[in-house]
Amino acid sequence: MASKGLKGISPVPTANDFLDIILSKTQRKTPTVIHKNFKISRIRNFYMRKVKFTQDSFDEKLGAILSEFPILENLHPFLSSLLNVLYDKNHYKLALGQLNTARHLIDQVAKDYVRLLKFGDSLYRCKQLKRAALGRMATIMKRQKDPLAYLEQVRQHISRLPAIDPNTRTLLICGYPNVGKSSFINKVTRADVDVQPYAFTTKSLFVGHLDYKYLRWQVIDTPGILDHPLEDMNTIEMQSITALAHLRACILYFMDLSEQCGYTVEAQCKLFHSIKPLFANKPVLLVINKTDVTRVEDLSPENKLLLDEITNKEDVKLVQLSCYSEEGVAEVDSGDEYFDAEEAKARSFIRLNEEKNKSKNRAILPRTAGLRSLSEMSKALKKAGYDPSNIEVRAQMLAKAAGAKRKRDAESEAMDIDEEQDNDQGSMEVDGGRIGHQGIKKVKSNSGGVIAKVLGKRIPATDRSTSGMRDAAQQAKAIQLRNFAQRPRNYQAKAGEADRAIRVKMPKHLYSGKRKAGKTDRR
Repeated sequence: MASKGLKGISPVPTANDFLDIILSKTQRKTPTVIHKNFKISRIRNFYMRKVKFTQDSFDEKLGAILSEFPILENLHPFLSSLLNVLYDKNHYKLALGQLNTARHLIDQVAKDYVRLLKFGDSLYRCKQLKRAALGRMATIMKRQKDPLAYLEQVRQHISRLPAIDPNTRTLLICGYPNVGKSSFINKVTRADVDVQPYAFTTKSLFVGHLDYKYLRWQVIDTPGILDHPLEDMNTIEMQSITALAHLRACILYFMDLSEQCGYTVEAQCKLFHSIKPLFANKPVLLVINKTDVTRVEDLSPENKLLLDEITNKEDVKLVQLSCYSEEGVAEVDSGDEYFDAEEAKARSFIRLNEEKNKSKNRAILPRTAGLRSLSEMSKALKKAGYDPSNIEVRAQMLAKAAGAKRKRDAESEAMDIDEEQDNDQGSMEVDGGRIGHQGIKKVKSNSGGVIAKVLGKRIPATDRSTSGMRDAAQQAKAIQLRNFAQRPRNYQAKAGEADRAIRVKMPKHLYSGKRKAGKTDRR
């Protein structure tokens, strides 16, 4: 996965913007008109819908943020380590974990208040429960102000990272600060890296591309590295160490023999030996830069000995160039042949694995063998010296069982046809309604009796709702009278006839009209 896949992350809103987005969406997408004279069930559903919609909006928005940010364990080791160096893996995981916890808390708050709203006995009570639910959700989100701000900064920084592909052909330029690494990448690629006559001008990784032998190569310019322990390195140096450790690349180690960079030849050779473990199984070129000032032949015998120690013992090729006069730059490009052998090895290994997987997944028996009859297979087995008697017995048992099953299915279909003919003449009445033959199916109980089912539900032997009624008209009249008697209690949100509580108070000073001159004792 290249780092360009990380750049599709949507902006992360602040906590206040998050609340504005969710609450305005709830106001726009849900009904807004409710009256106290509505049935209490309708009032409850009105406010439950608002709470559930708000919870769903929070869940959707937080889920989108959590899914878009990458899981470090699922990334390439280079990208995972780079994000750890830049953003601190523990801090990053903690921020995402806090948002995930907030999402679960909001879900729990919504569940609790929906349960309370089912027992709301007035419009006022339901409204207050809805306000409390949305208020608690808003409080939970306001506490996520710092994680949201941190993730937005991470997103902005990720969007500015270079698109490094860890799986392509790569040239990796490293060395002390101010030895000419950025000048070289500007010469061989179309990259435009800032070049200044002081150390640590390059503070992050830069990428350029060049074509060699009709192949595209990725060239990475790393910040300068100082020769001190890993624990003392800062974030800028750790980016270089991460690239050297995790990228499979051809290493170009740059040296400045003129010592204009501020570091001696001995110090530069020491740094090479310090980071040498990171060059394992990678082709390495020792690039001597600024040859227009000092060449290898101009070095003292001690410094020449240090260079010979690197080139002789480490199987390292030495190349000289000058970015100022462009002398030797083309020779460095031709030094990429070191990497061609590694590439050929990797391709042959991949090809061998593909062939192995093909042979592993190949069917042992050809597909056409499944079309043979039992007698043909028996003859072939007898010819090969095997006894097929057990197979023939087993096949006969299976065939007999399949035939019995087909016979039962045919009988049940015939019974269904008979039922349909009977039901066409007269449909069965259940619960005061007429039910046709489409939803009726006869099944056998454990005792062996036949029971009718309607749409997967059992039909009771007697209907208790019609007991004591002369006919369907009398039953409909009783239901109508019952609903009519319940209407006043529904208007007042009463739980039943014995509910005498007055939920909504009407203070006299608010409803008795304008106060005139005189005493105010009546308050």
